[in-house]
Amino acid sequence: MDDNTALYAFRKYGDTVLRAAYACCGNYSEAEDITQDVFLALHSKPQNFESDEHMKAWLLRVALNKCKNYKKSFRVSRTDNIDDVNENELKCSFTPKDSEIRENIARLPKKYSSVIFLYYYEGYNVREIAEMLGKKENTVNSLLQRGRKKLKIELEREGYNETDRVY
Repeated sequence: MDDNTALYAFRKYGDTVLRAAYACCGNYSEAEDITQDVFLALHSKPQNFESDEHMKAWLLRVALNKCKNYKKSFRVSRTDNIDDVNENELKCSFTPKDSEIRENIARLPKKYSSVIFLYYYEGYNVREIAEMLGKKENTVNSLLQRGRKKLKIELEREGYNETDRVY
């Protein structure tokens, strides 16, 4: 690929990376910053990708790692952001109901929210998620099952029932 790899990747997968970052960190402004950092990293250190799917997987992996670093950062672990009250309205292709569900997913521990997002929102299978996250397939299956159970409990607390079947 040439110097336009980052631009091509941003045009093709920018929204996907933004949604993944938002699903993991739950803060739209931080998700935008993480997305910018992901594409800046690609621009600064160009990669050779076998295919567009390989590029997408790399971008999502970098985004998830940056989200993990963000959640471990001092400003997240030691402070509360008062500006987050109405800021966290995702502006990219989530329906209102989907947005509520996504918010519940974001409140799950990261190990669950990332696999649920990659499985349901990005359409990756367990094997692909395992490769992307550097985990065993059985581990991803377990995380997916436990995450679904936790999500189900949270959704039921908010009034969803079995007929809504979103998990």
